Amino acid sequence: MRRLCALIAMLICAFALTESAWAFEAGWRQIVVPGPPDTTVALYYPTQTAARAIPMGPFTVNVAVQAAPEPSVKGLIVLSHGTGGAELGHTSLAEALAKSGYLVAALRHPGDNWQDKSLLRNEPGRFFEERPRQVTRIVDALLLDPLWKDRIATDARGPRIGAAGHSAGGYTVLALAGGVPDLARVGRHCEMDTASDPIFCGMVVRGGKPMAPPTPLTDNRVRAVVAMAPAGVVFTAQSLAAIRIPVALYIAELDRFLVPRFHAEWTAQNVPGVELHRVRNAWHFAFSDTPGFALQSEDGDLRADPPGFDRAAFLKQLSGELPAFFDRVLQ
Repeated sequence: MRRLCALIAMLICAFALTESAWAFEAGWRQIVVPGPPDTTVALYYPTQTAARAIPMGPFTVNVAVQAAPEPSVKGLIVLSHGTGGAELGHTSLAEALAKSGYLVAALRHPGDNWQDKSLLRNEPGRFFEERPRQVTRIVDALLLDPLWKDRIATDARGPRIGAAGHSAGGYTVLALAGGVPDLARVGRHCEMDTASDPIFCGMVVRGGKPMAPPTPLTDNRVRAVVAMAPAGVVFTAQSLAAIRIPVALYIAELDRFLVPRFHAEWTAQNVPGVELHRVRNAWHFAFSDTPGFALQSEDGDLRADPPGFDRAAFLKQLSGELPAFFDRVLQ
């Protein structure tokens, strides 16, 4: 009996040490990856330095600015915001991943951010090509960066890399996983279903030739993705069916921005082995941090939620689920 008690005590101690080994604060610093185009990136990473709340525009980050990073990180997670968004719009998720031991690169997509929306407006074909390529360029840069390249965990397959994205960012990470966009499919959808999917169809150019990028959009270094309320109608069914890396997909039940039956639901039906999460009573921006003042979108104020939906509680839940998913599939 005494031996059993001692064994249990050892196991509890080992578990506690394992948990505490990845219990960090979130460090933060901003870099610019040279272009063209130059890309602003907010880096979140594990540190021992105490964090503090810092207002940055409409959001408040809880980080240690310019703090010293830990000697190693579990992996690199690239975070892609939605159209017209910002690198700070999902700071609670980025902070949670950093505190769990990951380096997170939240980029401000050139030509598709709160300051510059010219890419979708002027060149929709390039919009769908450029977004995934912008992420790939960030991965390239960080794997060469003297500060980070030796900190990112590797194994026999190479560096451990994942990606997470919301809305157009969800499209972006699915394209990195192997989804192939087709503008003709978008055109057919908006000819038939504009009344049922009005916000999406109002934002994209209808019609167009099938898009065949000169080089693949897939980045084989990305081993797992999380797509939150993604723009899914863009993809061919065949390409989604060919995805072979782990995919976690979140559906906002009451999404009006990207109506689920055309986008997230349709994607889930075609990606094999998808890990599906349905977020009840949620609108499209449930996955974004709540800004400190009104920010208008095609679907109203980003701060708004349906009656009875607790965004703070949901984001807390999501902040546990994302690190757990990447721990499970990358480690």
